[in-house]
Amino acid sequence: MFNLQSYKRHARLVACLMASVVILPMDGCAVAALPCRLVGATLKIVPAVGHAAAAPFDTCADAID
Repeated sequence: MFNLQSYKRHARLVACLMASVVILPMDGCAVAALPCRLVGATLKIVPAVGHAAAAPFDTCADAID
């Protein structure tokens, strides 16, 4: 039988493990620059204006690194 509580607990554990695998190998500065890099990469998806809109976030991430 499908148990929703068990599924949620398992999904949360897997999400935490995946986040640990991504974040632990990074240095302190790379972790601080991660939000800037994620926003910049997300904005670059937008056609025509994405790269221009992402430029400040790329500059922010470069300054932190």
